[in-house]
Amino acid sequence: MTSIVGNTAAQTQFAAALAGGALHHAWLIAGPPGVGKGSFVRAAAATLIGGGAQRDSLIASRGHPDYVLIEREPWTTGSTPRVVPLDERKGDEPIARSIRMAQVQALAPKLAMRPSFGERRAIVIDAVDDLERGGANALLKNLEEPPAGTVFLLVSHAPGGLLPTIRSRCRLLRFGLLNEAEVGQVLRAVEPELGDAEVAALAAAGEGSPGRALRFAGLDVRGLDRAITAIAGDGDPDNAQRSALARSLAGKAAQARYEAFLERVPAFIAQAARRRSGAALQATLGAHARARDVAGAALGLSLDAQATVWEMAGVLAGLPR
Repeated sequence: MTSIVGNTAAQTQFAAALAGGALHHAWLIAGPPGVGKGSFVRAAAATLIGGGAQRDSLIASRGHPDYVLIEREPWTTGSTPRVVPLDERKGDEPIARSIRMAQVQALAPKLAMRPSFGERRAIVIDAVDDLERGGANALLKNLEEPPAGTVFLLVSHAPGGLLPTIRSRCRLLRFGLLNEAEVGQVLRAVEPELGDAEVAALAAAGEGSPGRALRFAGLDVRGLDRAITAIAGDGDPDNAQRSALARSLAGKAAQARYEAFLERVPAFIAQAARRRSGAALQATLGAHARARDVAGAALGLSLDAQATVWEMAGVLAGLPR
């Protein structure tokens, strides 16, 4: 089985179960977003199914009869797609808020038969947190009476929110944050054209999550962080820095960078809070809550980008120094 960067203990645990012939029928792969859980379950599914290049091609095209991937589908309800964060898109296409019950129920005909090509079938749900309540109940029925040869691989970013009965029927694999060197290793493998300085900046911005770091690639996160640090550092007394930043992040062409800014400001303030105590800590925590509220409302309510950046920059400027 091809290994991914980081989380060696979890990968070793699964490989040992596979080699020992005592493979549980359902696995819960749990941990923060962007740390390689999705890559792991896809590699694990390919190993379970067996085969070679043709298998890999069929899996990539979702044409393999013994591989099923269930995830949120493209969002089609209504005439105007909602504005969604970068991590809720397939390319530029918005996707649904949840995995529908019908997607799980559609497994029934397939699970009624034995695997087509080999001894095993792999069902990947990424992420199981996204299941509608009805879908979770439908999945539970399959976990309670597992079909012969079927292995469920369930990705979860927040396992505490799952039905306890689902958790109890799965074997848990815990994935954690990577260190900066490991994040840099992933970045270099996926984006080999990145320079060392950009890799270092992205690895720091990723805060242990290669997925988060990759979402920032090409958005000049170093420039954003420099602007954020400068405003927080001197309070921007003449408003020149925040004015320039607000103008640069306005407009459709700057949307992705604007969204990155909305994510970076609360992260910057959270890091600042770790270095403070007493009254300064309380003020910084209040600023963090305010920044998160503004960032959360900005996309959901389609707030004016320039005004939002100005407000977020004001929160930065008011941080204790």
